[in-house]
Amino acid sequence: MPALPPPADNPKLSAPGKATPTFSPDHISVIYVLGGPGAGKGTQCANLVRDYGFKHLSAGDLLRAEQDRPDSQFGNMIREYIADGKIVPMEVTVQLLENAMTEEINNQKGKDTHPRFLIDGFPRQMDQALKFEESVCPSKFTLFFDCPEEVMQERLINRGKTSGRADDNAESIKKRFRTFVETSMPVVDYFDKAGKVVKVSAAEGPEEIYAEVKKRMGERGFDMTK
Repeated sequence: MPALPPPADNPKLSAPGKATPTFSPDHISVIYVLGGPGAGKGTQCANLVRDYGFKHLSAGDLLRAEQDRPDSQFGNMIREYIADGKIVPMEVTVQLLENAMTEEINNQKGKDTHPRFLIDGFPRQMDQALKFEESVCPSKFTLFFDCPEEVMQERLINRGKTSGRADDNAESIKKRFRTFVETSMPVVDYFDKAGKVVKVSAAEGPEEIYAEVKKRMGERGFDMTK
């Protein structure tokens, strides 16, 4: 993925809203994937990539990659925000996503394809949602994994034993739960009122959850017959 340029070389970070989005929903499909930390978003996205050719973009993975890039202008800032369970400024996240989408679309040029993106862990708050829809591409719908907090906490504690992620510890997990409820649930509610949320219970095992995902996405017009 192209690196995020420093602010002086990247006017999009502070530019006014575009008259039209970069990409048309007639030409690409964007599905937001939301759920609390540990709800299983990444697992289910991997299933859809494997079986149906979706392109999975994890906002968190893009941010972690940017923070670890040696010459990143935003590395320390991103690291501090993630460690505190806070949301990274939307301009950085939206630009990283647009960069990744542009790269994938360019890679598919000349192929008879309709790029389909699963954007995992995004948008995490309303300003991100509105900015992305206005400047990058309107979404088809939000795939929301609904999972009890105690189930998510157990999954994250177990994952933290092997993941090496700085935020897979008890203190950061509590902060992430609180941040999700306070900032991301209003996003889910906003799109739900517009009829653009597909809600899936995520307390069961991965196979049961995946069966429900395929069923619900099929109801929204995607061919899930494989």
